[in-house]
Amino acid sequence: MRIVSGQYRGRTILPPKNFSARPTTDFAKEALFNIIAVNFDVEQLAALDLFSGAGSITYELASRGCRSVDSVEADFRHYSFIKKTVQALKFPQVRCFKADAFSFLASCRATYDIIFADPPYDMEGTERIHGLIFERRLLAPDGWFILEHSRGKNFSEAAHFKEHRSYGSVNFSIFRQAP
Repeated sequence: MRIVSGQYRGRTILPPKNFSARPTTDFAKEALFNIIAVNFDVEQLAALDLFSGAGSITYELASRGCRSVDSVEADFRHYSFIKKTVQALKFPQVRCFKADAFSFLASCRATYDIIFADPPYDMEGTERIHGLIFERRLLAPDGWFILEHSRGKNFSEAAHFKEHRSYGSVNFSIFRQAP
């Protein structure tokens, strides 16, 4: 896994071999962050990374100078790895939470400009993430919710749908909070 841009551009981060996380590919991550950079001033963003896995998106946001990043991961090994890596890279704007993403969303009181979720592709209930985010008004006006998912899922009929992007086997559905 590699940080694509920002302060730690090109830095390789190697999670332990026994990790079950599937980091977003560098190709897909670079394309996604190019879209984000065109639409937002990354340094002004408050971001939430759900199902953080090995922390790839968290590190990318922090490396690019994101104002604040909340990283949520339920697996203790993954959470510990992210926390340790964040400390090693000296990212003071990152807060790590060991929590189930659904529980975190249900109790969250913060508002974010970007919410990224990369749940396991075979996870049941993925559509509930979208519902919780918009019902609880967790996105700032004009904020984006970006859901990474498998090719077989289609969210184009969901409320707030903005667009779909596909990069090989990685698919992103982007939803926008109206101003």
